[in-house]
Amino acid sequence: MSTATADVERATTLKHRVDLVLGAFVETETGHLLAIDRDLQPVADQLRVATAHGKRLRAAFCYWGWRATGQPDSDALVRAAAAMELVHAAAVVHDDLIDDSRLRHGLPTAHLAFRDALSGRPRPHGAARSLALLTGDLLMSWAGQLFTDSGLPAAYLARARVLWSVLARELVAGECLEILRTGARPDVQASLAVIRYKTAKYTVEHPLHIGAALGGASRELRESFTAYGLPLGEAFQLRDDLLGVFGDPDRTGKADTDDITAARPTVLLAHTWHAATGAERRDLRRLLGSPRVDAEGLERVRAIMRRTGAPERVEQMVAERVGTAVDAVRRARLPRDTADALVELAHTATVRRS
Repeated sequence: MSTATADVERATTLKHRVDLVLGAFVETETGHLLAIDRDLQPVADQLRVATAHGKRLRAAFCYWGWRATGQPDSDALVRAAAAMELVHAAAVVHDDLIDDSRLRHGLPTAHLAFRDALSGRPRPHGAARSLALLTGDLLMSWAGQLFTDSGLPAAYLARARVLWSVLARELVAGECLEILRTGARPDVQASLAVIRYKTAKYTVEHPLHIGAALGGASRELRESFTAYGLPLGEAFQLRDDLLGVFGDPDRTGKADTDDITAARPTVLLAHTWHAATGAERRDLRRLLGSPRVDAEGLERVRAIMRRTGAPERVEQMVAERVGTAVDAVRRARLPRDTADALVELAHTATVRRS
């Protein structure tokens, strides 16, 4: 079997195991929820939808953080790693609610799906948003539950307890920063701070650190994971920013106007703004944040971005960060299979169309 084939098979197998863990856990927990009252069926449905999709990258990083310490494959660790995907599911439900996004994985976002379920009720819009908020809260609670009930020894779990607090604090801080900086003068460094805390850390660095802590990692290993995880996490989100405007919605499963209607403080927008002419800035002011951006408006924003060279600058930033991450892996003293997996994950996370 070739190395490339082995990498694909390994990633597929781990993803399948995580999917099985999540599927069983969610079915059990939604069963408990429905035992309270069958009127909770719409909530159970959205909990299933929120956890049914994904590349399972965060679980993979947690798994390889564990394996980097010399620990063997473990079903209990896979359950603990799957908890990272529940954190992600919670973040997505909350993020879609905050941004009033319409689509996720080609399906209506939770707050829109709840609106349909509440059709004919009083204040359906407000009630739907409240249900989505509570659904995200429950998903985050589930993450802690699955992690602590994973089957790993209590002494191992204790090693990672403080890291969960850091993950939650930095994730919420990043989301708050995005809200506070939306509509402010576009700035590359300010946007990088948002993506570092809102996405980059909980996507790569925190899962790696948690997996490594569970396995009893050395300080040197944790530092190596930060050197790899931070640039790679930023590259992951920079790729998302490009796909958010230039991607195919049939592949991304998201509307290609979301970043424009929400006026998100992306690095792509910051580069565009600083290289735009006065006339182009006037068009950007008119279009950014407008809830009714049509195909013509979207194409105008794309044209300005292309003219300024912003997509190419962001592509360069992605390449530089992936290179930095891969170099960090090469310098670290890691087991060969772990190093190979992390290099493969670096490309999986950033060379994609969805």
